[in-house]
Amino acid sequence: MALQAGIVGLPNVGKSTLFNAVSNSAKAQASNYRFCTIEPNVGLVDVPDARLKKLAELVNPDRIVPTQLEIVDIAGLVRGASKGEGLGNKFLGNIREVDAIIHVVRCFEDENVLREEGAINPIGDKEIIETELQLKDLESVEKKWQKVEKMARVGSDTKAKAEFEILGRCKDHLEQGKNIHTLGLSKEEKLAVADLFLLTDKPVLYVANVDENSMHTGNKYSDALKEAAKKEGAEVIVMCNNIEAQIAEMEAEDDKQMFMEEYKMTEPALNRLITSAYQLLNLDTYFTAGVQEVRAWTIHKGWKAPQAASVIHTDFEKGFIKAEVIAYDDFVKYGSEAACRENGRLRIEGKEYLVQDGDVMHFRFNV
Repeated sequence: MALQAGIVGLPNVGKSTLFNAVSNSAKAQASNYRFCTIEPNVGLVDVPDARLKKLAELVNPDRIVPTQLEIVDIAGLVRGASKGEGLGNKFLGNIREVDAIIHVVRCFEDENVLREEGAINPIGDKEIIETELQLKDLESVEKKWQKVEKMARVGSDTKAKAEFEILGRCKDHLEQGKNIHTLGLSKEEKLAVADLFLLTDKPVLYVANVDENSMHTGNKYSDALKEAAKKEGAEVIVMCNNIEAQIAEMEAEDDKQMFMEEYKMTEPALNRLITSAYQLLNLDTYFTAGVQEVRAWTIHKGWKAPQAASVIHTDFEKGFIKAEVIAYDDFVKYGSEAACRENGRLRIEGKEYLVQDGDVMHFRFNV
């Protein structure tokens, strides 16, 4: 499953520094000038999960394979991006392709880091980005609205009439400076605008990039951002991107541990960020556990057993027969698959079984 979370924000807020910290496979150039990032950088991120480590301790496999997310570092947007300023159309197009947004907001003062928008103002910065996304969405909605209008007013096409009404609501909402995800469209209504891939309908997670002294407590800037995010039901992760990047660059675990102890950290803040991004995408994890490998697999919430099997191989879904399922807590309690079987904690489930987060599974199939 190639689900992507895109890192966005104004220039020089710490986007590429954050990307360098979270990415396992790519390093983005992080420099102190406008449009340092032109083409989006894409990196794979291991999703931290203590359950995977625990299962590995019990099974002692040859290898451990975590599940991963794709993180995309998108160039800094500027005021006027929706009209093409600063290669805006290209960058907004990159955002359109991701499934969720990680919005990095500058919450630190540093005269050595360029800033074009005057005094530090996280709410103002947030609104600049939101306005550009809303204006681009409004452009897309108006084009389709005008196209559907004639069919809806003149003909008897009920589908066109319904689409016209939904598009009109979206248009009004955007003109009021509101994001589409706050409009409350039903799943059926969203089909009318699904082809537009609206930017403001994507779930958002905010990162308050603070200075070292504020990494544990936050500051007045991150507090203001939290208040604003609360109104839209969004989460804010407070972190110092520079510190996180330094931790990520260290190869030896002992060095990382010593560094974190020095800064009174129990774990990298990145772990919380990655986990939150994973949850933002409405994802669950199930596990396979054998002597060759213990592995985490990503699925959408609400998937049934055959769909879950397809992420291993499409043949597993086509020839699905049944799934052997052990709840994670039961696996830990009894210590092995054999012990769970002996104690009646291994269940046989069919095609209608809704996979639960943390299930340990083995699929039977025939092709």
